Amino acid sequence: MPIDSKHEELQNLRIDRTQSGDGGDPPAWARRYILIGIAIVVLLSVSALGYRLLASDAPEVEVARATAESSDAGGTVLAATGYIVAHHTINVNSKVTGRLEWIGVEKGDKVKEGQILVRLEDQEFRAQYLQATGALQTAQAYLDELQHGSRPEEIAQTQHNLDEARATLANDKLTLDRNKELAASGVVSRQVLDDTTAKFEADQQRANSLEKSFQLMKIGPRQEEIGRARGSLVQAQGQVDYWKSQLDATLIRAPVTGTILDRTAEKGELITAQFASAATGGPQGSVVSLADLNDLQVELDIAQADFARLGPKQRGIITTDAYPDKKYNGEIAQISPEANRQKATVQVKVQVLNPDEFLRPEMNATVKFLANDTPKNSTQPSGVFVPSTALHDRDGRKIVWIAFNGKALSREIHVVGQRSDGALVEGLVGGESVITTGPPNLKDGDKIKIKGQS
Repeated sequence: MPIDSKHEELQNLRIDRTQSGDGGDPPAWARRYILIGIAIVVLLSVSALGYRLLASDAPEVEVARATAESSDAGGTVLAATGYIVAHHTINVNSKVTGRLEWIGVEKGDKVKEGQILVRLEDQEFRAQYLQATGALQTAQAYLDELQHGSRPEEIAQTQHNLDEARATLANDKLTLDRNKELAASGVVSRQVLDDTTAKFEADQQRANSLEKSFQLMKIGPRQEEIGRARGSLVQAQGQVDYWKSQLDATLIRAPVTGTILDRTAEKGELITAQFASAATGGPQGSVVSLADLNDLQVELDIAQADFARLGPKQRGIITTDAYPDKKYNGEIAQISPEANRQKATVQVKVQVLNPDEFLRPEMNATVKFLANDTPKNSTQPSGVFVPSTALHDRDGRKIVWIAFNGKALSREIHVVGQRSDGALVEGLVGGESVITTGPPNLKDGDKIKIKGQS
């Protein structure tokens, strides 16, 4: 290619700077677009900063969801929450101290009255019982001996000994009389006479003693001695009964028909009837606890302000949190004779009239008390449940604050049922976010920020 042609192509590739501004600056239209972009960025930054500054002034609040509730129980005069309890809970203890040898139940087992639950080691108690039984037999034999008196053979033997002593005494009398005459004639010495006299007197005493023994044997033992023997027999019988009861107590039986609620001892542990220890491996005071789950109640703490709405035998409908679709009939069975000063409540127990296998002690339960003249088949909504912390008084009216679109709105309500943790109200439809914790000077339309939400 010619050199001139190449030079011309290079000239064409050069940038023509005559189209730009003076000194190579961008054109005017480009500068305008750049300035507009910077202004927009600054405006957005200022707006974001202002929003953050204004949002930081909005107080934080805590909310809870209002829950609509309905019930098959019309004419509800009061609703209260509490816990299901067994009417009678029995902690089964041991009457004796011993080591647990066998336990035959687990938690939840159903047992019958008199059923053996636990067996303790009984070797010591059995030995004591056998020893007491031997002492009783000895005492009984001695009393029988006294009451039956002497046997005929014993009386005959005593009679024979007495007759022999009398014969000896008669012979001694003859010998003494003869020696007296011989001593007076000087034939025998004085010593022989004294020996004969002493023998006669000794045999005479023996004969008198045998005579008394013979008479006593025929009469029999004294009544006082028989009475003392009877006393010894009674004492021995008491020892037998005591050790028999101790031996029987090593078998711990169910006092009533019911269900095992808890098992607190295991094989090999020491069970005591006197003291228990909280230390690991220490003596245990009880072995199991049981209750009749067909005899259940709901224990409630009724505020003193609402107590006047209730009366003895008042009916109610019972529901549980675990099975909200199941409803049970109830009736006030017990009202505490005194109030709780600290809680400002009165304890009320409602008997569950139709319990089933779904109910368990310590379950949460709600009782909706019915007016005395309310038909059993009436139906009406019971209201919307809100927590106690959401209720406020304003100018003699009850209101709640609702969080809606970042603002606080007041809503007037009417309380139709009181519970220990809240109230059933009219004026809400359910599902609202009611403010439970917020500033005391809250006003309608104030901006708020829900705690935990960005």
